[in-house]
Amino acid sequence: MVQVPNIKLNNGLEIPAVGFGLWKVTENTADVVYEAIKAGYRLFDGAFDYGNEKEAGKGVKRAIDEGLVKREDLVIVSKLWNTFHEKERVEPITRQQLEWWGLDYFDIFYIHFPVALQYVDPKDSYPSGWHNLEGKVVESKASIQETYQALEHLVDIGLVKSIGISNFQGALIIDLLRYARIPPAVLQVEIHPYLVQTALVDLAKEKNIVVTAYSSFGPLSFVELGWDSAHSTPPLFENPVITGIAKKHGKTPAQVLLRWATQRGLAVIPKSYSPQRLRENLEHINFNLTEDELKQITGLNKDIRFNNPPDYLNGTLYIFA
Repeated sequence: MVQVPNIKLNNGLEIPAVGFGLWKVTENTADVVYEAIKAGYRLFDGAFDYGNEKEAGKGVKRAIDEGLVKREDLVIVSKLWNTFHEKERVEPITRQQLEWWGLDYFDIFYIHFPVALQYVDPKDSYPSGWHNLEGKVVESKASIQETYQALEHLVDIGLVKSIGISNFQGALIIDLLRYARIPPAVLQVEIHPYLVQTALVDLAKEKNIVVTAYSSFGPLSFVELGWDSAHSTPPLFENPVITGIAKKHGKTPAQVLLRWATQRGLAVIPKSYSPQRLRENLEHINFNLTEDELKQITGLNKDIRFNNPPDYLNGTLYIFA
């Protein structure tokens, strides 16, 4: 089994550099998680918004019951959705998500997006998504400070070990650090060669916050959603820079893209249903790119952001403006 290196967080805890992302894992989720654990994955990145936490928890339980792993061997990650940002809603929904997973605590719990939306009861709509029951995107008045301090309380009472922030940009991070009693341990953002976000990564490193990159394969994750920006952008797997480097090292384009991230100190959370690609994604750490190759890949940057709310919410919520 591949020995995946760990990355140390600012609170002394460690996470694997390579995890398994659960976004869009909607079929046979329990089996997918179970097989990923068998393949060697120990971090699973979930969220309320993915709508699959109960099934993912079944996969974890099966692996633990069969003695493949212990709970403490795993890093289970989830996220607070936008409709639960008011302080009085944070603990109840976290407890509900833990119940779905069948767990007593999350290793990392993120604020999924830095925007608060009108509350939607999960009993009325699950996962609730961006819209209220009338189909409108309506913001609430909860501040990031209010929400973040509610997450700090989750740490205090043992429901969460580490706090994460997701889709946050520089100025907001700097402001958050002014009032954070418990500094965020991880920043999760979209990063791939078409969106390298070098300055944001540098800021996180300066503030001792580990960065996890999502959508490491660029447009691939979004093509099936039918988004124009993904369809009109050349696939990274076919980019001659990527394919040329892959051929030179005897690796797949996916392995090159993942190594470009992890060799720069980032964590990654790819997913796959294929046993072969599950292994390949883990095994990408077994080679190194040259400094010139890293620069070549970084040079592909086009500042194309695929997960941009205005693009799929009819021009609202300019989070990254």
